[in-house]
Amino acid sequence: MLKKYFSLWLGVMLLPNFVFAQTNFDEALWEATRKGEIETVKALLAKGADVNAKTRYGATALFFAADRGNVDLLKTLLEHGAEINAKDTFYSATPLSWAAYNNRVEAVKLLIAKGAEGADDVLMIGVSEKNLDLVKAALENAKLKPETLSSALANAKNSGSAEIVAALEQAGAMLPPEPAYKIDPQKLARYPGRYGNKSLGMEIAFTIKDGKLVATTAGRPPLTFVATDETNFTAIEFQGIAITFNVEGGQAKSFTQQLGQSQYVFDRVVAEEAKSAEAVVTNKPIAEPEPVVTAPSKKKMANGIVTKHWPSFRGLNASGVAQSFNAPLHWNAEKSENIKWKTAVPGLSHASPIVWEDRVFITTAIGSDTSSKLRVGLYGDVAPDNDVSKHTWEISCLDKKSGKILWERVAYEGAPKVKRHTKATQANSTPATDGKYVVALFGAEGMYCYDMNGKLVWKKDLGNLDSGWFYDPDYQWGHGSSPVIYKNLVIVQCDIQKNSFIAAYSLKDGEQVWLTSRDEIPSWGTPTIHESNGRAQMITNGTKHIRSYDPRTGKELWRLAGNSEIAVPTPIIAHDLIYVTSGYRPIQPIYAIRLEALGDISLQDTATTNAHVAWSKKRGGPYMPTPIVYEDYLYTCANNGAVTCYNAKTGAQMYRERLGGQGSAYAFTASPIAADDKIYFTSEDGEIFVVQAGPKYELLATNTMGEVCMATPAFSENMLIIRTQQHVFGIGN
Repeated sequence: MLKKYFSLWLGVMLLPNFVFAQTNFDEALWEATRKGEIETVKALLAKGADVNAKTRYGATALFFAADRGNVDLLKTLLEHGAEINAKDTFYSATPLSWAAYNNRVEAVKLLIAKGAEGADDVLMIGVSEKNLDLVKAALENAKLKPETLSSALANAKNSGSAEIVAALEQAGAMLPPEPAYKIDPQKLARYPGRYGNKSLGMEIAFTIKDGKLVATTAGRPPLTFVATDETNFTAIEFQGIAITFNVEGGQAKSFTQQLGQSQYVFDRVVAEEAKSAEAVVTNKPIAEPEPVVTAPSKKKMANGIVTKHWPSFRGLNASGVAQSFNAPLHWNAEKSENIKWKTAVPGLSHASPIVWEDRVFITTAIGSDTSSKLRVGLYGDVAPDNDVSKHTWEISCLDKKSGKILWERVAYEGAPKVKRHTKATQANSTPATDGKYVVALFGAEGMYCYDMNGKLVWKKDLGNLDSGWFYDPDYQWGHGSSPVIYKNLVIVQCDIQKNSFIAAYSLKDGEQVWLTSRDEIPSWGTPTIHESNGRAQMITNGTKHIRSYDPRTGKELWRLAGNSEIAVPTPIIAHDLIYVTSGYRPIQPIYAIRLEALGDISLQDTATTNAHVAWSKKRGGPYMPTPIVYEDYLYTCANNGAVTCYNAKTGAQMYRERLGGQGSAYAFTASPIAADDKIYFTSEDGEIFVVQAGPKYELLATNTMGEVCMATPAFSENMLIIRTQQHVFGIGN
């Protein structure tokens, strides 16, 4: 007994001093649970920590224990009264949900045995993920609804999971009986085609198979619908999903989807149907339009000099727009067509190349663990990559004309201080230059300033820049915001898990000039600086507020609430408006803010405009790529390649099209750039789509790099400079 109390006392005494200084037992409990420190958890609970204390997002210690599958901790927390069916306030998930999503089978079994609700959901997760162990855990430890078993079996058969089908059938699952109604084949033929919902940013395509309708959506498994009458259909795989078609003139014009208590209307996509009809009538394949090189307008010729410098992320002020009159349209890296040079670069980096005069600057992080990989594509996993091997962070200078490496410098060597996301690197931030200095930011490994010949001028430790998942700080993703240079200052936005800030340092010697604290969770956007009418302002994207500061002092000028929890795109300026977007659901806003804004400019209730916000949209903001304004139009690109064109001044939508075509599996992280009446969109697979600028969609060319491409390209004079996973390319006609 004495030993037991001594262990308890020792566990409490060994807690960090700040815990007791701040009596912040709740935060200490969450941290100890995430680390799996069971004795510390017991000590905290004995000291009075609330076992059901909730984070900002409604998660409790039980969530963290379930997420990590720590069965012993789950038992301890439950013994102390942890609420087993609590739901968080962001995802509306339970501890059982988190355990299931992370394949914590033993944790799932324990939670169900202790009375956790949601075994039906666990079964559907197991079927969706083709996880036989999870399916068996749900089948063996719970009484499941017959309709859930039926839906699970239909899904398993649809995905070809033979072992799961067998397990379900052994548990008594049977396919739901099809409705007695048999639809006439001619009437069924009214429904196939593409349908879209602009506010959701989603398209659904219907085809006919075995007298049923099969619905496909990019990135999701297909659903099979059977008719209950001439216009109404219900899904076989999932209960509660039904659709009703609106038929006019013998053809479906739209349909209404009933999803639980919600309804969504999808309209037929007409343009594609018309092309298909023409192809059927003429019995000829649809001809691809001949590529057209559009001549620049006289206004452009008179107003600008060909862009030579591309000094930071997305060029000057992150606009992404270059002045060029012979921008390349066609090239093929695999066949060396229109490739001026190609230079191999070791390591991994998503940092964009920058250019000054005839010099190109790039950064990289070279890990010693050769098994560590970059995982690309459309997925949403939150777990970080576990490569903590020794890395070498480098900056290199290349000759723009030949691609020859002029100099290379090692900035830092050692194990990463912060883990990266599986889709990120240890060198995400794009460097910046003013033609005299070049500054590279390597997150927690520090900021480094060199002269143009590669001499280190100064270096600065900015602290542990730990950016990651807002919901759980143990899931590290890496720093992504890039430095910007303003006059004699270099400014960095550091939104991290604790003590976020934005700060300016002397470009000459690295001394801190000002620092402003930010009440923000992690974000990855780069600040944008703009000067007009004697006013300089620096706009930052962020979760709690979009903010503007005076770049000379760090004083806040205005703020706007109502943003995504994950803020990635960089603000841009055009037409005397500031465009700020984010795309993490459920909030996916687009804001067009007047340059004269001042104070709190947040929209009230359901308003979309006010004296400072010219127009806005609650949905449609892109998640990763920064949007672009070219002449009169704003272009956004979703992660799945859905490009939407808006009138930049009014917000009116001009078109929405999918790069690569409907159902394509392309993913997009790099941001678009523009020149010579052409918009360039870079997919992660290394396909670069060139689209005609203007209010009507026209694909001019698709060019192949042959490698993964996550970095945003750069323009200089009439050359494109593209960073792929293994090379840097100089491309020109």
